[in-house]
Amino acid sequence: MLRTPLLIAARSTACRTIVERAPVTRNLVSRFVAGSTLEQALPAVEELTRDRYVTLDHLGEDVTDAEQAGATVTAYTRLLEELGRAGLGARAEVSVKLSAVGQFLPFDGEKIALENARHICEAAARVGTTVTLDMEDHTTTDSTLSILRELRVDYPSAGAVLQAYLHRTEADCRDLRYEGSRVRLCKGAYDEPASVAYRDRTKVDRSYVRCMRTLMAGAGYPMIASHDPSMVTIAGRIAADNGRPADSYEFQMLYGIRDAEQVRLAAKGNRMRVYVPYGEQWYGYFMRRLAERPANVAFFARSLLTRG
Repeated sequence: MLRTPLLIAARSTACRTIVERAPVTRNLVSRFVAGSTLEQALPAVEELTRDRYVTLDHLGEDVTDAEQAGATVTAYTRLLEELGRAGLGARAEVSVKLSAVGQFLPFDGEKIALENARHICEAAARVGTTVTLDMEDHTTTDSTLSILRELRVDYPSAGAVLQAYLHRTEADCRDLRYEGSRVRLCKGAYDEPASVAYRDRTKVDRSYVRCMRTLMAGAGYPMIASHDPSMVTIAGRIAADNGRPADSYEFQMLYGIRDAEQVRLAAKGNRMRVYVPYGEQWYGYFMRRLAERPANVAFFARSLLTRG
């Protein structure tokens, strides 16, 4: 019941002001965000990469100013340079929201986003790593996949994200399961209408399993992004049924969620990647995490009422 209001609040300037000014907010945000700056985030990355892999997200989205989009590219370039200096290129990649690099600009937004994404992919290639394009709400899906196709001409390891709650996703999985293709499969974190998405949890779960089967049966590299224990178990069974070795797919979970399970999966020889966000623009990401986990909402509400 709380999910839709929280996702609406994620786009509300008034709600953002209230949450950002709450004295306890930063303590809770630190559970899900590795820091406001790259310098704060890097120690967490270095710790995680001892036994896991990482994908880093410099937080920001819905940019409508070309200068701000350019600043995001600069931030990613610096991030990748630091990963190279730390020798982490083999263990850490980056995730990029195209809306943060110009996709929504009023003139030539898609073209600008493509060029900016190319610059980030080039910086990633220099340090021996790659880029995954995050997926946003359903209105951006076609544009994002179009930009992905262009990027893969020169950067074939660029990754895609597909959201299982969309009706179209099983077909997209079939299209993207070719050799060399990297696809992160998640359930979806936006409030989508019933005309394009499953809204019942059971139907979303069934779609997720169908999509896993489609990707695992293909020649690409599936990235199973789920905290659901049943989905993790089913993914392992489907991989075994398809004769996939442990290095031909991976599990992904969010920073700050089910850390013990992440460690357990890595210790069993699975590839386990942690999605690590950082940066000042944490509000939208934080609100979506609250929407996904009611326990987090209760904790946050108690904290606001007691002011810590």
